[in-house]
Amino acid sequence: MAAVEIRLVNGDVFAVDGAIEEIEKALSDAARSGQSRLAWFKQLPTDDQVGINPAHVSSVSPSDASDA
Repeated sequence: MAAVEIRLVNGDVFAVDGAIEEIEKALSDAARSGQSRLAWFKQLPTDDQVGINPAHVSSVSPSDASDA
């Protein structure tokens, strides 16, 4: 399972399931769809759904959360 770390401008960090290219595409698609559009991901390790506003993302990077 691939894992990606999404860091927000406020310092919050989310580990989500997916390849980095898929995560980037979902964030880009949400950003182009309008200000209030969220990108939805499966949060690790809980598998809970988390919606992230792409305007609040400061970085996206590979994560080792899949090893947890």
